[in-house]
Amino acid sequence: MKPPIADEGAAPQPLARDSPIETAASALPLQPVRIRQTAARAPLSVLHLGKFYPPYRGGIESHLHALCRELTKSITVNVIVANETRRLHEGEVEGVRVRRLPRLFNLSATPVCPSIVREIRRTDADLIHLHLPNPLAALAYLASAHKGRLVITWHSDIVRQKTIGKMLRPLDDAILSRASALIASSPNYVDSSPILSRNRDRCRVIPFGIDGDTFRPRDAQTAAKIRKRYGLRIVLAVGRMVYYKGFDYLIRAMARVNGHLLLVGEGPLQKKLERQAFDAGAMDRITFLGRVSQDEMAGYYHAADVFVMPSIARSEAFGIAQLEAMVCGKPVVNTWLKSGVPFVSIDGETGITVAPADADQLAAAINRLLEDPDLRAKYGVAAARRARDEFSIEVMVDRTLELYREVIANGRIGAASIR
Repeated sequence: MKPPIADEGAAPQPLARDSPIETAASALPLQPVRIRQTAARAPLSVLHLGKFYPPYRGGIESHLHALCRELTKSITVNVIVANETRRLHEGEVEGVRVRRLPRLFNLSATPVCPSIVREIRRTDADLIHLHLPNPLAALAYLASAHKGRLVITWHSDIVRQKTIGKMLRPLDDAILSRASALIASSPNYVDSSPILSRNRDRCRVIPFGIDGDTFRPRDAQTAAKIRKRYGLRIVLAVGRMVYYKGFDYLIRAMARVNGHLLLVGEGPLQKKLERQAFDAGAMDRITFLGRVSQDEMAGYYHAADVFVMPSIARSEAFGIAQLEAMVCGKPVVNTWLKSGVPFVSIDGETGITVAPADADQLAAAINRLLEDPDLRAKYGVAAARRARDEFSIEVMVDRTLELYREVIANGRIGAASIR
């Protein structure tokens, strides 16, 4: 079974032994993987620094995997992340050389890998691409005294742990001052983030992209079987069961919706949400599906009539799951957050956007779409078109390569780069 659908905020899952997508090469030294090379000029070489890498599961990990897999078609890519154990592990994941460093322990969900400073110092990459938040990797980069170009993807602010966020502010300022460019996933997040807004002259908006082919139906029968089992008015929601996903408000809304909610995901709040569904008298119209594989997930997206992302906090920085639904031609109900969520699916164009933490508005929006097949079809067509034109993996990679070349040629990017 492949890893389930990813959502940002999900806790990384451990690396499976003898994973079929990785070929062990732990005895090999860290060498660039030359994908395209001519006699005249070697390709651009980029080192990505992240927390973990698939088959670990998480929003940052999924993005890192998709980006690096496609970048290897044009440039040299190496990745350094943490391993689940105290052993070094090196291998290739779909053509990407991944070096997993020995991890001693986690500190506030951040892996502690003492060897990362040495690894950064010895790299000969033309450019380092750092994925944040990852405070210890940022500290390691500063300690390495690396003098080359640095690009940072700012995936999210630290939202809920306000005390930790204040403590880390000097580190954030120090690492961001070294960066030639900062990548944000939406203009909304640049505007709402105290950190990015202070550095907007070096921000470049490159929305996350996905491979639409991944969500094509495997056969014509899968979605039909799901609809036969759960009915013809299917509401779908996907995500880790944590506070900021807002699933408790969706469950309250379903008590007033003539439809069936399929809730995909796991997490610490699952038992509480199940009890809430029972107390609300909505157990007959809610099914908790738990963990669902990538192959199975495509069937659920295509079977659904409406996709709902009821998130309530900026911890939901982008909302990749809603983008996956849009690729499948589904209208989206999302929330007015000061993040990329309403930027991905646009109110009145690809779906309906409502106030966060408002079960009444959620119920009204879902009912409106379930009762109006023409409106569902209109929004669904527009959603698929927007996903294809603005959020494809090809568009994301092209924009990233353009930024790399600009940084290599000119150092820091110029002003007015938010586009």
